Amino acid sequence: MRIVYFGTPEFAASQLEAILAAGYDVATVITTPDRPAGRGKQMHASEVKECALKHGLPVLQPEKLKDEAFVEQLRSYNADLFVVVAFRMLPEVIWSMPPKGTINLHASLLPQYRGAAPINHAIINGEKETGLTTFILDKEIDTGAMIMQEKVAINEKMTAGELHDALMHLGNDVIVRTIKTIEEGKVQAQSQTSVIEKENMVLKPAPKIFKEDCYIDWNKSGSDIYNFVRGLSPYPAAHAKIKNPQGEILDLKVYEVDLALKSCENDMVNSLKTDGKSYLEVVLKDSNIKFLQIQQPGKKAMPIAEFLRGTRVSEDWTLVL
Repeated sequence: MRIVYFGTPEFAASQLEAILAAGYDVATVITTPDRPAGRGKQMHASEVKECALKHGLPVLQPEKLKDEAFVEQLRSYNADLFVVVAFRMLPEVIWSMPPKGTINLHASLLPQYRGAAPINHAIINGEKETGLTTFILDKEIDTGAMIMQEKVAINEKMTAGELHDALMHLGNDVIVRTIKTIEEGKVQAQSQTSVIEKENMVLKPAPKIFKEDCYIDWNKSGSDIYNFVRGLSPYPAAHAKIKNPQGEILDLKVYEVDLALKSCENDMVNSLKTDGKSYLEVVLKDSNIKFLQIQQPGKKAMPIAEFLRGTRVSEDWTLVL
């Protein structure tokens, strides 16, 4: 089987390595154009491009996927199958091209968590399990007939970063087994619509997460906030704003919190509790949220005690809601 591979981040680079290790013929790799990144704005290649170049594979980086020259170049490879992992939506002129179709690996148990951020949303919603699905690409995003699924348990302390790595490693096996099933002509794809109707399923979406979505809603329960923080850790990271008596605001990235019992039922909701040395907590209606690891602008991530040594926070500071 001759394969064309589409992908961009580390997650997709891992699957490309697995496909090559299994001995499949990858004719070319499609990834995003190099982008400026970091403080120096140096041009940065995607992890998939770096992987492809390491193996001596040709790389295409089109700005526009419908560009006629790119489409014709893609057609010239005469690939049997296109494989897509963590890439943008393909136009029909591309996904309909190969005779054995185009498949995608998605980091959820479809039809749940369709969209760009399935790992984050699964944890934010307090799910106990998620997984991977391979499916056949069609016109609507993440809706095609499912080929294979594998489940992964989510423990109560797992962060989005830890779940990402677990799914990435599992995906190496899932993508290769899916390709082998297609190669052997043994695919028995299952319609997502039929699953939704059979199980009377209410779908939970997984849209892209923007910075404005990352601010903690302090009116939610302690468990919801706890899940929200670990669902965004380490990237893009939850945010909290605190203000000193002079009105200066610190916008903190929050990487780790813990739930704590309320020390006093009469504490004012959304007030800050601290000894100025070792702990900083937010009082909620049902519990307290204890900050464990944060990052202030221009500095590295640090334990809360280290932060408090450098920033003298007291209980006359306030939470910005």
